[in-house]
Amino acid sequence: MAITYTCKHCNGTIATIDEKVVDTTMLGWDQLTPKEQEAMITYETDGNITVYAICENCESTLKQHPEYHELDHFIQ
Repeated sequence: MAITYTCKHCNGTIATIDEKVVDTTMLGWDQLTPKEQEAMITYETDGNITVYAICENCESTLKQHPEYHELDHFIQ
């Protein structure tokens, strides 16, 4: 099983955890509301998991251009 953290704006890979067993509380998933979990975490049919977050580059861009928060994807 692999957990891949992907930027929700640029689709770049932030990190990958490739372990057979992962304690999701150590990853902080228990701190997310059910709605946040639904929006951020995708369980793939092959057993892998994709977590959508924001990479450092996109976070920096959002700080410089706060109006981009209104967009789902600001990088074309």
